[in-house]
Amino acid sequence: MRSSALPVTRRRALKLLGSAAVTAGLLGTAGAAQTYRFGLTREQHALPGLRAPLRIAFLTDLHYGPFIRAGSVRAWVQAANAERPDLVLLGGDYLDIEPGHDAGPLLDELRALRAPLGVYGVWGNHDYGSFGEGRPGLDWTVYREALRRAFAGVGITVLRNEGRAVREDLYLAGLDDLTRGEPALGAALRGARQTGATLLLSHNPDVLPDLLPGAGLVLCGHTHGGQVRLPGLGAPLVPSRYGQRYAMGWVRGAHDTPAYVSRGLGVTGAPIRVLCEPELTLLTLTPG
Repeated sequence: MRSSALPVTRRRALKLLGSAAVTAGLLGTAGAAQTYRFGLTREQHALPGLRAPLRIAFLTDLHYGPFIRAGSVRAWVQAANAERPDLVLLGGDYLDIEPGHDAGPLLDELRALRAPLGVYGVWGNHDYGSFGEGRPGLDWTVYREALRRAFAGVGITVLRNEGRAVREDLYLAGLDDLTRGEPALGAALRGARQTGATLLLSHNPDVLPDLLPGAGLVLCGHTHGGQVRLPGLGAPLVPSRYGQRYAMGWVRGAHDTPAYVSRGLGVTGAPIRVLCEPELTLLTLTPG
């Protein structure tokens, strides 16, 4: 049987390589443009125990460092403030800089966040030294405590396996990072009331299969939605042991607990996003 395939001549091979290069270039150009063009994602969810509506601005995975500078953070903060949220939550991975490098510009921008119920956050894996891990002579416990105080100095409370009653009908719990920290769900949820709503903030969504009862609603980041998504295939690479299961959007954890996984705002590894726009999430919670 005669093959219907065209013979691969030198000219045809060069043409194919040229087409591949053009395609890669277009994807690269589009991906670089999407890196710094973020959108506002509006979501609504009923939360049992809540007695009055609540507006939350959720910003995660800022990755201030080589690819994300103060101007980007300023735009995100201004967009969040323009929505007049009741509460601002930060999902971790604030820094992609080595300890000792100046985080002042990031903190100066985050200082402008405004919400009557406060600004709260949790640590992500990059906040535990992904850029500078193994540096000799550095006491990471001292470094993280100094970082916590620096965040507190600009009005941001970092919750590490603890929580706060941010309103009479809402308990906010914050979990330490799953891979580099020492997460303790029981400790984070210990102060939750039998009556009222509970909201759990966790950087990494891989905690979802192991949730304890009573988490209420979980907000996560970490995955960036895969950062690069392909039509019909989704994200080829997702930093999760569960693949694409918790890559982005609304998902479910143990005990049928609802969770929202944000695509985040920054980038890491490579300054590129394809079909995966950065997002600032505005979540309106309503009484369940």
